[in-house]
Amino acid sequence: MAKVTGLDGIVAAETDISLVDGEKGHLVYRGYWAKELAISKEYEEVAYLLWFGSLPNQEQLEAFTLKLQNNRVLPDSIRNILDALPASMPVMNVLQTTFAAMSDDAPSWPPTVEQAVALTALLPTLIAYWHRRQSGLPCMEPYTGLGHTANFLYMLSGAQPNPAHVKALNAYLILGMEHGMNASTFASRVVLSTQSDMASAVSAAIGAMKGPLHGGAPSGVIAMLDAIGTKDNAEAWIRQVLERGEKLMGFGHRVYKTRDPRAEALRQVTEALSGNDPWFDLAVHTEKTAIGLLEEYKPGRRLYTNVEFFAASIMRAIALPTSLFTPAFTAARVVGWTAHILEQAEINRIFRPQSVYTGPMPEQL
Repeated sequence: MAKVTGLDGIVAAETDISLVDGEKGHLVYRGYWAKELAISKEYEEVAYLLWFGSLPNQEQLEAFTLKLQNNRVLPDSIRNILDALPASMPVMNVLQTTFAAMSDDAPSWPPTVEQAVALTALLPTLIAYWHRRQSGLPCMEPYTGLGHTANFLYMLSGAQPNPAHVKALNAYLILGMEHGMNASTFASRVVLSTQSDMASAVSAAIGAMKGPLHGGAPSGVIAMLDAIGTKDNAEAWIRQVLERGEKLMGFGHRVYKTRDPRAEALRQVTEALSGNDPWFDLAVHTEKTAIGLLEEYKPGRRLYTNVEFFAASIMRAIALPTSLFTPAFTAARVVGWTAHILEQAEINRIFRPQSVYTGPMPEQL
């Protein structure tokens, strides 16, 4: 039997949720280009699309938005668990622990859209609560009048967010919602296939997401932009990196061999917002400079901007600490996880792959 390390190229499921085509640079959510959704839609609309299969009309959107808002508040039982955890615990560990605890109250089978809505609505509140606790700040209660993205920023900072920051983060969260059969999504479907509950499946996905090879924060891009500092320094700084033969952070991707559609969408959002924030200005200029120099130094390598580059510029602009980069990614991807969990339940068959034994054999009897 041929070895397939990491299950590369193995089809584990059929799905109607998304298409990821790295060769063509395509990312499709249920028949829509993800980059167009990120530019033109709100978080609530795209979450509805992934869960229900179609974009909502105005009446459906209003009812759905109200459901999300009504599930933002921390239940006392969850608040008690959070307050009992050591304040030094990393945010991702807190999220995994809390979601595992939620499984005690959730019906084990089958999972429901209502559960998906509740878990998704609560996740930003958990992140903000823990961040402010670690920072020695009072917890901010959800602001009913704000949308999902704006409320997340409000609970983190305690202030009304900058509209430019809301628009940029909204695009990032939409583009982070779903990306095919990645490690965390696969983990969620494997757990759910045992007829475990949705909260346990999401807890398993969070465990996969916190690994640096999957949900690693784009801190290298932040460091690069910090080192460049101003637009005037960009060309000289990038030339020095390339002439030393070092990797330029935020360029190239394992899946996409052409332009990353997520980066394309975030570029458009960032360019539209340039002038509203100096970090957006620096990121746009640095990206254009780097693309030209990469073609000069490494012709034909097809090294384009990946999603981490513009994600980093957005995170830096909204002053999000690096410790919250992966949690913010998690707040986006929970929609995709729960959509896959619901889909798995519809056609469920427990995952039971084989392995190839490579150890010694006992002596013949």
